[in-house]
Amino acid sequence: MVTQRSGVFIVAGCLALASLSACAGEERPERRLKPLTVREQASSIAKSADGYVVNWAAVLGNQNPWHFGEQVVATIVASDDRGAEVVRMEQPLDAVPPAGTLAFSGQAIAAQRPVKVHLTYRPAQWKPAGRITSAFRAFPVTDVFQRRQKNGSYLVTGRVGNPYRLAASSLVVTALLRDRAGKLLGGASTFVDDVRSDGKPRFILTVDKPPAGVARAEVVARTWGTTSRPYEELAAGGAVPMHTSRPTTPPFEKDRGRQEMPGTAGRP
Repeated sequence: MVTQRSGVFIVAGCLALASLSACAGEERPERRLKPLTVREQASSIAKSADGYVVNWAAVLGNQNPWHFGEQVVATIVASDDRGAEVVRMEQPLDAVPPAGTLAFSGQAIAAQRPVKVHLTYRPAQWKPAGRITSAFRAFPVTDVFQRRQKNGSYLVTGRVGNPYRLAASSLVVTALLRDRAGKLLGGASTFVDDVRSDGKPRFILTVDKPPAGVARAEVVARTWGTTSRPYEELAAGGAVPMHTSRPTTPPFEKDRGRQEMPGTAGRP
């Protein structure tokens, strides 16, 4: 015999089971990764002996703290005053580290005078990072010297270091050219090979046709490669300790941070 109270319990139980079944059948929504953002972008056109120099530079940002952005390709199109393409090229970009940025630059020669430069980007392929964000350290750039030459070119030199125990087979050094207000105008890049933790090889960058108004260069270094593998391998090898010198003061005769508990005197 089913009483009124027991019937209420049965109905409530059925509703609870149905709710649990529905919840079990639902798939948890995956967290969507944010696309790369273009933080800065600039291009310039200058006349040269071979035609017209098309220069560009940009800074991409990765807002995802646990993923590398891989296999990114920039497409650069320069067109003339009639809209006809005079330059079209694809530039594979290096992997963008988690919660990091990627600064890059490029240059091409056009036979006809372009009036407009347009950059587009192929969406990144996302690769989960094997380590936390802080494991992917920046490559220090020191002793930077920059000067506009008498022939109009812009010279940038300096040294690049390696914070990791393993040697970096190849690093890309990029100089971002900026005006007095900090606005990005253009850039140039070069490679430095076999960068070890105990050495700081020198790099030399020369921009033959720099944009007008360049006041300074911001120099950054990164691993070379469209995938995260070079950066991951360096991080897996460990970072060099920041402080490696031995202490110069003698140790304390007695550890002042230790306090004996009552009744433990004389114990080892």
